[in-house]
Amino acid sequence: MKIAPEELLRQHNLSLTAVRLALLEALHANPHSDAARIFDVVHNKIAAASKQAIYNNLNTLVECGIVREIKPKGQASLYETRTGDNHHHIVCRSCAGVFDTDCHDCAPCLTPKDSHGFVIDEAEVIFWGVCPSCQNNHNSKGKNNAEC
Repeated sequence: MKIAPEELLRQHNLSLTAVRLALLEALHANPHSDAARIFDVVHNKIAAASKQAIYNNLNTLVECGIVREIKPKGQASLYETRTGDNHHHIVCRSCAGVFDTDCHDCAPCLTPKDSHGFVIDEAEVIFWGVCPSCQNNHNSKGKNNAEC
């Protein structure tokens, strides 16, 4: 988050609520978190915060472009405050860790064969694989380990 959360909310004509500010702070400190993780962090700071308030605020912040929602297949939606740069993600099949990866070129970094007349301004890609830590765990446990 390059701009202070208060300023971001003001720029989008959103009220500065304690839950909204705590949510943005939680996401900045814990990128690629799901709503349950965000709720835990915010609830520890603001005991009166409800799960519904977290979901409502996440939806609002995604709609305004302040927060980005990532939807890896088979997982809960993840959220981050890094927006507007068309970066992509790499997800570990073993530990479900999520990592940012930048494009080689300017946005969009993928070009469809047929744009069907659309003006394309973004491409969303999720790469899947096994992270170095899980590779090392797999190699140290032997190749027949069903966990990795």
